[in-house]
Amino acid sequence: MARFEEVTNQSSLHPKPAGLVLQYGTAGFRTNAKLLDHIMYRMGLLAALRSKKTKATIGVMVTASHNPEEDNGVKLIDPMGEMVTPTWEAYASQVANAEQEDLLLALKDIIEKEAINMSQEAHVFVGKDTRSSSARLSQAVLDGVCALGGHSKDYGLVTTPQLHYMVCCQNTQGKYGVATVEGYYNKLCQAFIQLTKNTTNRTDDQKHLCVDGANGIGALKVREMESHLKKELQVSLFNDGSDGKLNHQCGADFVKVQQKPPMGIEINSGERCCSFDGDADRIVYYYTDSEGRFHLLDGDKIATLISTFLKELLTQAGLDLKIAVVQTAYANGSSTHYLEDTMKVIVRCTKTGVKHLHHAAQAFDIGVYFEANGHGTVLFSKTAEEKIQQLAEDASANDDKKRAAALLQSTINVINQTVGDAISDMLLIEAILAIKGMTVQQWDSIYSDLPNRQCKVKVSDRRVIDTTDAERRAVSPAGLQEAIDNLVKKYRKARSFVRPSGTEDVVRVYAEADTQESADALAHEVSLLVYQLAGGVGEEPKPLH
Repeated sequence: MARFEEVTNQSSLHPKPAGLVLQYGTAGFRTNAKLLDHIMYRMGLLAALRSKKTKATIGVMVTASHNPEEDNGVKLIDPMGEMVTPTWEAYASQVANAEQEDLLLALKDIIEKEAINMSQEAHVFVGKDTRSSSARLSQAVLDGVCALGGHSKDYGLVTTPQLHYMVCCQNTQGKYGVATVEGYYNKLCQAFIQLTKNTTNRTDDQKHLCVDGANGIGALKVREMESHLKKELQVSLFNDGSDGKLNHQCGADFVKVQQKPPMGIEINSGERCCSFDGDADRIVYYYTDSEGRFHLLDGDKIATLISTFLKELLTQAGLDLKIAVVQTAYANGSSTHYLEDTMKVIVRCTKTGVKHLHHAAQAFDIGVYFEANGHGTVLFSKTAEEKIQQLAEDASANDDKKRAAALLQSTINVINQTVGDAISDMLLIEAILAIKGMTVQQWDSIYSDLPNRQCKVKVSDRRVIDTTDAERRAVSPAGLQEAIDNLVKKYRKARSFVRPSGTEDVVRVYAEADTQESADALAHEVSLLVYQLAGGVGEEPKPLH
């Protein structure tokens, strides 16, 4: 067991601060970068074990996404480019929180439970974002992989979705694509060019897009990709990291929460703009109208545009495939009504967290999923991909059907099915707008969002709130849901729900109604209820105006 000796020796170079406890959440581990060295080393160890267990390449991404620059984090990527399974999330917390002298015990416990053959080779891909702490922390991951005798490939600076893509390419023996950044650009950009070939006389204005790179890795990668787009998309890049701070007053999260354009971007009236988050797995679109009013097109608007386009192509192709849109309780009520009543698309609601949406989307031939924050993608079942390919190659099929099938094939190739990907989603949205000859205003007017408000209430223990029905109803504390229902009845087109945060002792409150005043008033009244019934701490919530 010389390997375990090596693990112990190396571990002393990555000591754990005594008493520090962190949980592996939906987005892996995330906290101040100074506290993460031991976590990174141990995730390198765990990734090597996961690789031995699955006999496949595993990914480790060093990023804290839309968090501030001083934070960092890490997430593990499973063989098909998806998030690591819940059992291994629990192992991640177990390994991360083991005190220094108990680390070997924790590892041996996993090896025994999972019956891991330690002589099996391990392969791990590692990537990092642009934070100043990422180089040091990704080295700690590589040290961990090495301590267990694993082979690692360091991809250096990549977006989170690019690393997910690499892992999937590697484990499908190249069927999904070539496991290089160049391979990624080639696949996506060729598909984009194929799609936009079907459009008539696009002007330079229509080809132009302003992109806010959140001063992060997405900006670097869009720059690298530009030459592959052959001027079919002309990008003006803002917040490219040359002088601003990562995620500071810019990026998808800032734009979505503040409902205003990021700093450092010049917008002309009616011009299409989008913002990535820090690791480029989220995207939101927006524009300002002639009166200077700001309009946000978030994940709901994106899911609606994409699913409408796909449904039209399926109809043209005469393919009987089941398409669904997966949302969370945060999806705007107007988007749900439009999809169900006008588009006649199946809509499913799941708990918050991409892994829940991804899982639900897998139940359909085509599953479109987006969180309102702009994180999402489209999944195609094997059956769907095969039927589309058969039709595209069917010599006896009529031209309209074949054209629709060819468009569907290019659409599949422009999408990163492993995970939400800001670059891939951007190319897909731009292609759809081009094919449909739509302006950003026409896209926005598909339906009007109901005014809404989100706020949070500090509580002494978030676990007193328990929910059901995809987090739309509270089952505890007693009387809370009944009281919310009574408040909702006072307003038109209203709904409200509360859910505990996944990471901190706060309860998140969401409310929507027919006017912004009503949505704000309802959010405030529900916040007061939570404060009173669920053990609020500090000052009681103040009215929003």
